[in-house]
Amino acid sequence: MNPKITHVKAMNKHLLKLMFENGDVRVFDVSPFLEKGIFQELKDESYFKQVSVAFGGVQWPHEQDFSKDTLYLLSSPQ
Repeated sequence: MNPKITHVKAMNKHLLKLMFENGDVRVFDVSPFLEKGIFQELKDESYFKQVSVAFGGVQWPHEQDFSKDTLYLLSSPQ
């Protein structure tokens, strides 16, 4: 089981800086998802920056989300 997100920060170029409960700091690139369905709204940088921690993963106001498992497995250590 992968650790939960404790803090998220939106960075430039659709990157998220993630802090996990185990102390890991990782970077997740959202750009591969931007052409898919509801994720297209994340292209708007001001909207993208509204990301928050929810249920151990991250989400945006219109319910786009990524689970802690996706975030941990597809992110890179910083």
